[in-house]
Amino acid sequence: MTASANLAMRLESVLGAHRIIAAETELREYAIDGMVPGAIVRPASAQEAAEVARFAITEKLAVVATGSRSKLDLGLPPARYDLALDMTAVHDIAHFDPADLTLSVDAGMPLRQLAKVLAEKRQFLPLAVPCYETSTVAGALASGIDSTLRKQYGTARDFLIGAEFVDGKGALCKSGGRVVKNVTGYDLHKLLIGSLGTLAVITRLNFRTFTLPQTHGGHLACFSNLEGASAYRDAIEKSGLPLANLETLSPEMVALTASVLSETNAGFAGRLDPSKWCVYASFEGNEAVVPRIARDFQKLANEAAAADSEILDAASDAHLGGVLREAFDWLRWASPSVALFRIALPQSKPGDLADLLCVAQESVLRGALLVRAAAIIYFALLAENEDESTLRALENAVTRVFSLAAAGQGHATLLHAPSKLKSRVNVWGPKRADLGMMQRVKHSFDPHNIFAPGRFVGGI
Repeated sequence: MTASANLAMRLESVLGAHRIIAAETELREYAIDGMVPGAIVRPASAQEAAEVARFAITEKLAVVATGSRSKLDLGLPPARYDLALDMTAVHDIAHFDPADLTLSVDAGMPLRQLAKVLAEKRQFLPLAVPCYETSTVAGALASGIDSTLRKQYGTARDFLIGAEFVDGKGALCKSGGRVVKNVTGYDLHKLLIGSLGTLAVITRLNFRTFTLPQTHGGHLACFSNLEGASAYRDAIEKSGLPLANLETLSPEMVALTASVLSETNAGFAGRLDPSKWCVYASFEGNEAVVPRIARDFQKLANEAAAADSEILDAASDAHLGGVLREAFDWLRWASPSVALFRIALPQSKPGDLADLLCVAQESVLRGALLVRAAAIIYFALLAENEDESTLRALENAVTRVFSLAAAGQGHATLLHAPSKLKSRVNVWGPKRADLGMMQRVKHSFDPHNIFAPGRFVGGI
């Protein structure tokens, strides 16, 4: 009997055979950087998830909670990986009060399905994250991945008001509540955001919802150099114009975006010039306000001497905005070998961006930059193969990017990299000063170290 079959038999006594999967072909679909679990468990309730956690404690097993598995390659490979806890069967809407703008939804609810329910009441949840068509609510939060609506609505920390979860003792826990005016105490639920499942298994999340805007608008301006694009972006930021999203694309990023766009909107893709730096802005509001905002953007672009600028029609805006929302997903596969960073800086100055592109040029790699809201930079180093010389070039470039981020009083995370590169660099960058505090938080939530051990900062 194989180890997977033996583990599956023991799990069947906890949940029953219909909840356990040990077929080799399905196990491989849950692999993380080549590591394959011994079994897949699909609980149908929070109580069943807690039973699995208690079983894991008794058996000294490591558990990785999963949803659609679209972002499993984030972080380090787990130190141990015995059980994949698939939460997609826990997917109900427990509470939705449109009048109070509050929502309570189970972990495995797909974002797209949730959006349809909320739209019926002219509401939405501003989690415009990559892999949107398949992502689950809990997966989007646990991954900590950026939403392109951050500029206007903030991050999930700003509208997550409570959570229910299974801790590392197998207990069902709650933090926060279901209303905006909440109980006193610590917002422990916000620690779950970006934790990659290393603290607990999320079972339910409570949110504040938002009213859907009447309409949307978009504007695109292109410049012959970085300095022109940066000056224009600064003018936008100082103008006070309401923004849903603001993105700056380097020429290589423009070329990659045009390639993706050409699959769905070839006409608009042809209008993107890969020799230019482009700045995309989106905005929303009522039918009277949006056209006026668009005209203001056009005026700013003209004053900044943009080489090209245009107010986007609804279809082009939807296509471009959708492709940029998904940038994390398709950048990972834009070349045979890709090292994709998320860099957070106090400010995204032209000199900082130029330094990053120099790293790529000096390493004989292609470099693509996408500057998002709040000085968040996505930087992709692209190589055409994965031989030893390429891995050395990527390794040296990665080290330099971490150094540049630290010199700019920021920090960088390697979101995606070939497995061979991950074994040679730390995806979380240099050792952090707050590592000791993180370790204490981990021990408080998960004293038996059963949840995704090794995946987070410092091997937490």
